[in-house]
Amino acid sequence: MTIIRAKDYAQMSWHAAKLIAAQVVLKPNCVLGLATGSSPVGAYQELVKSYRMGALDFSGVKTVNLDEYVGLDAGHEQSYARFMRENLFDHVNIDPGNTNIPNGMNPDEAAECARYDKLIADFGGIDLQLLGLGPNGHIGFNEPDDAFPTGTHKVALTDATIQANKRFFASEADVPRFAYTMGIRDIMQAAHVVMVVSGEGKAGIVKDAFFGPVTPRIPASILQLHAHFTLVADEAALSKL
Repeated sequence: MTIIRAKDYAQMSWHAAKLIAAQVVLKPNCVLGLATGSSPVGAYQELVKSYRMGALDFSGVKTVNLDEYVGLDAGHEQSYARFMRENLFDHVNIDPGNTNIPNGMNPDEAAECARYDKLIADFGGIDLQLLGLGPNGHIGFNEPDDAFPTGTHKVALTDATIQANKRFFASEADVPRFAYTMGIRDIMQAAHVVMVVSGEGKAGIVKDAFFGPVTPRIPASILQLHAHFTLVADEAALSKL
């Protein structure tokens, strides 16, 4: 595990963007695993800046997103498909046909999960996977459990996750209760995993996840076993180490 200590969120975002940009430059047809939420937004903004400066070309890049809410179509204002368009895809020269997100409107759980797993396998796996860290240690929507889930699956969101996400919806009742999420297997098989974490509120879970036992009760803890894992965190998030 490599830890990059950043002064603040802006510097954290800059460091993460440079890692992603290096992957794109070194392998123009790479497969990027992407995350949503507030943590990676700054990194996406930095990537857009680099693209506009002519330093990056996304034309050959393929992407696979971690997750999507079940029941939200790609046009819904809180869908992760829309999030990615608004924060990255619409601002760079990526081929929309090369961007992939679980289909939250597919009612056939088994078929959708199998489709997404096959997609990743057909790409030859993920070159760089970007992650955030949930307040309970979840990565993607892989929630605390008795075992590490393997492939793409449908998950019931915990109350902690619903509470964390309700600020994005009109009310708590509007927050979806289920999501399709990439499994731990595909995350762990990525050649490089980069996690961004910011804020004092994440300091406790950072300590537990990366300096405590590996346990499915803290899903992110399995990243301690990854051969090429980089934690990019600001001083506040690292304050309990």
